Amino acid sequence: MIQKIDFHIDELNAMKNYPQDISYLGNLELLNKRKVSIVGSRKPNKYAREITRIIAQKLSSKDICIVSGGAIGVDAIAHKAAGAKNTIMIAATGLDKRYPAINKNLIEEIETKGIVLSQFREATPSNRYNFVLRNELVVALGEVLIVTYADENSGTMHSVEYALKMGKKIYVLAHRIGESEGTNRLLMENKAEAIYDIDRFIAQISGSDNQSKKQDEFLDFCRQNPSYDIIMAQYASRLFEAELSGEVEVINGMVRVLA
Repeated sequence: MIQKIDFHIDELNAMKNYPQDISYLGNLELLNKRKVSIVGSRKPNKYAREITRIIAQKLSSKDICIVSGGAIGVDAIAHKAAGAKNTIMIAATGLDKRYPAINKNLIEEIETKGIVLSQFREATPSNRYNFVLRNELVVALGEVLIVTYADENSGTMHSVEYALKMGKKIYVLAHRIGESEGTNRLLMENKAEAIYDIDRFIAQISGSDNQSKKQDEFLDFCRQNPSYDIIMAQYASRLFEAELSGEVEVINGMVRVLA
């Protein structure tokens, strides 16, 4: 049942205008948790898809709630990786609609186990400007903004503009030239920080150094020149992450540390 929020959400004071009415479906308790916003392109590359999944999953494992906009691409990946019980979706329509239709099952699951918020009345369609307003609310709720892939002049870059105005810290992935040119420009202009080491980043955001210790153990082990098979037997998932983030490379069956 769609209901109205009858209390003040302090994080939304960062918005230009505090929303007059906010409707919701789901678990209001998630609003009391620590929150991080993750946004990005509807068509991210394979690297961005994988790293988005890893970051959202690891933040959620630290009991940090993931906030995003429910769109296809990065948004949906972040929601799914966090788990429906630990994610907040901000809708760009009335809550009697589930947009985009391709994410209908995901949205229904978040409505049941997580929470979906909207500042639009029931029957409000997916008008273009609604997405701009939706983006502002997504950014305001999170402590920081993570952008894993964004083209120049994209809707995601509007979210970045909100974050800059709100004084939010922005984190991005470092991409190759010609890919995610919006986030690459942010790095060039020193408006964002790059995530090079996922575990250290998670430890930094969560305030825990456990992941950093595990990271050091992994790299220390790699510096002993073990074979690929030995590394896989002990650190399979960590090796995959390290290859994606450019920390190590595998050459002739051996693992070499790059960072």
